[in-house]
Amino acid sequence: MDEKRASQDALNDNPSPRRTPDPAEERPQLLQGWDYVWERITRLGLGDVALRVGSAMVTIALIGLIIWVMKGFFLGGEMSMNAAAPLQFGGSEDEGIPLPSYAGSAPIEGLSRSVETHTDADSPSRYEFVEYQVQTGDSIYAIAEKFGLTPSTILFCNYNTLYDNPAFISPGEVLQIPPTDGVLYTWNEGDGLNGVANGLNVTPEAIIDWPANNLSADTIGDYAHPNIAAGTQIFAPGGTKVFTDWTTALFTRDEAATSSSLWGQGKCAAVIGGFTGTGTYEWPTSDHYISGYEYSPETNHWGIDIGGKTGNPIYATDSGVVVYAGWNDVGYGNVIAIDHGENADGKTVQSVYAHLSSIAVGCGTSVYQGDIIGYMGSTGRSTGPHLHFELIIGSFKANPHAYLGE
Repeated sequence: MDEKRASQDALNDNPSPRRTPDPAEERPQLLQGWDYVWERITRLGLGDVALRVGSAMVTIALIGLIIWVMKGFFLGGEMSMNAAAPLQFGGSEDEGIPLPSYAGSAPIEGLSRSVETHTDADSPSRYEFVEYQVQTGDSIYAIAEKFGLTPSTILFCNYNTLYDNPAFISPGEVLQIPPTDGVLYTWNEGDGLNGVANGLNVTPEAIIDWPANNLSADTIGDYAHPNIAAGTQIFAPGGTKVFTDWTTALFTRDEAATSSSLWGQGKCAAVIGGFTGTGTYEWPTSDHYISGYEYSPETNHWGIDIGGKTGNPIYATDSGVVVYAGWNDVGYGNVIAIDHGENADGKTVQSVYAHLSSIAVGCGTSVYQGDIIGYMGSTGRSTGPHLHFELIIGSFKANPHAYLGE
């Protein structure tokens, strides 16, 4: 009895060690089966093939799933559209109304309008001014035609350059070109809107409503004292004004004008009044080629011989007053000399036109730049029709090429 109890106590004091479970025994039965299959496949050397086949099957399954989803989406939308009732415009339910095909014009009776890319409009396509540089051979009339304006508009918008005088145009000048006919007016201190508008033959509203003037009826204030700063340039579309009368506005010289290099029966008496030049010089002929001698002080030829035909018009190279008009016995034949006044250096400038067939001006005549003063010929010491042209600055006969344009 005592031995049995002692044996039981020994078992209690030294219990047997607990068995550690195998992880494989705890995996689900399905996974254990897959492990077994995979082990057999790898033993046969087919592991890589199985992976590739499996990947391909998964890809095919995904593509099929995507196609099924997209098909269901689009078919569902089409069914919804087909289920919608057709549009009806007063006809029966069986009648369809096809949309007309576009043929460039309205396919209906009554008023029709062809679709065109160009539309004529009363309003201009722009409102701002553009600048134009005068080229050799330009005139106020040619520039106006180029921009679809009247010649007077070119003058009205360039008073500080042309002074209402079309003869004052010269190559290189920059002119302000408006978008439409009208007058460019510089606002003066104390001007009233009604007075300015009346003087330009427009309404105050025409000035206010012109977009480029940046004026507003809400902020213009009292018309007698409008909110327009002195010096502001205002455009009056459709406006006109009175031109300055240049036939009486003659410039007075500090000294009387007289021919400085020519003597003979064509020499004029001293001229007190008359136009002065612009300081720019244009070719006196339409043709610009030299037919005989060039400017050559070494051979005592102090001008250029410009070729042409007998009777071709000769133009004043710049504005001025005639100080010689008639025959010259030294060899120039019929000759004209024009005094242009003093240049920026205070030197008197004169131009000489020799061998003319006839003369179209007389002593003391004020001429504009570009006016016809005579006609080409071969009078005097000459072997053929041409113009001998000189430009005298102070007491020196300068090379005309240095002052004429191309």
